[in-house]
Amino acid sequence: MSTSTPETPPPASDTTGAAAPAARRRGGWPAVAAVAAGTFTVVTSEMLPVGLLTPIGGSLAVSEGTAGLTLTVTGLVAAVTAPFAPALIGRTDRRTALVLLTALLAGANLLSAWAPTFAVLVAARVLVGIGMGGVWALAAGLAPRLVPARSVGAATSLVFSGIAVASVLGVPLGAYIGALAGWREAFAVLGLLALLVAAALALLLPPLPADAPVRVRGALRLAVDPRVATGLAAAVLLVSGHFAAYTYVRPVLEGSAGIGAAMIGTLLLVYGIAGVVGNFLSGLGAARSVRSVLGVLALGLAAAVLLVPWAGVTVLGAGALMALWGLAYGGVSVASQTWMMKAAPKNTETVTALFVGVFNASIALGALVGGWAVDGFGGTSTMVLGGILALGALGVVLVGRSPQGKAAAAQKG
Repeated sequence: MSTSTPETPPPASDTTGAAAPAARRRGGWPAVAAVAAGTFTVVTSEMLPVGLLTPIGGSLAVSEGTAGLTLTVTGLVAAVTAPFAPALIGRTDRRTALVLLTALLAGANLLSAWAPTFAVLVAARVLVGIGMGGVWALAAGLAPRLVPARSVGAATSLVFSGIAVASVLGVPLGAYIGALAGWREAFAVLGLLALLVAAALALLLPPLPADAPVRVRGALRLAVDPRVATGLAAAVLLVSGHFAAYTYVRPVLEGSAGIGAAMIGTLLLVYGIAGVVGNFLSGLGAARSVRSVLGVLALGLAAAVLLVPWAGVTVLGAGALMALWGLAYGGVSVASQTWMMKAAPKNTETVTALFVGVFNASIALGALVGGWAVDGFGGTSTMVLGGILALGALGVVLVGRSPQGKAAAAQKG
């Protein structure tokens, strides 16, 4: 285990007059909201090119496939950056680090807006990946330092709501701005938003000093802890399975049900709204029984994905399955992060960095194996593959070592 001292301060008193000052020192819900705005900005920055690949390619004289590298490179850089971010940041106050990383994100988006060549755009997207990996590594585990212990579950859900809300609102809004004014203007608007978020973090976060330097070898030791390893393995299978299937859900729905483009958009909106709901429900439930919640999410994801080619042959059936899919996958991030914090309560920053790196690598892995499946066996195979991986995650959750609440904390203490 890492030799770092506990990162989570004692909860604020609920019965003494010290409760209010403690809440102020923690930052409270305004600080949590600022961190959620940061995660929204990070995810929107990562995914913005999804709706802009055609105009980007036309403007910079590259194919849409080549333009898609702006997504791939960002995810891979974030996956590599996140595990090492706490060690590289060292003893720097985490508020200062988050403000600087968000400012880097702003600068990277503004550079993307200006980029005169595709090479410059790729360089800007590398910077987005660095900012994204760093912000996620620090932000995802901050809830215990901002609110009392009784509110950590709800606060973690709010922080992770940035993922779902970015999918429902951020990416479509970016595509709309791109259609209305141009893809460069979409990146510019996002850059300005990131500057506002950096200012909000500076104003609303309390000082967040690092208690001790985080060492890379501490992260490696955490990765082989049975409880942490179980959570990471489940996350790999769930995230890879989701993206293996979700990346190709549109052609599967069009082929199996003859659903048109307009209705596909509506179904994806249903998925996104259900994802927001699933995020908050899972966060509250995971605070009580994280193994049960993650197991239910894995089962729900497997059922939804496997049934799409056969039960999703009507608009009503496809809508029901997309809602179930959204509810299930919408809770994966917050439930997995809760697992990590319970598995390593004295090393939340280090274990969060590990989780973020694994999560981003799993996105790339899922899209890659899904591509192999669709090229070799057709669209339906991606749903089968995704379902099998989700069932594998269910098996890992059921038979692996799970956090044992206070008992695990005592063993690690």
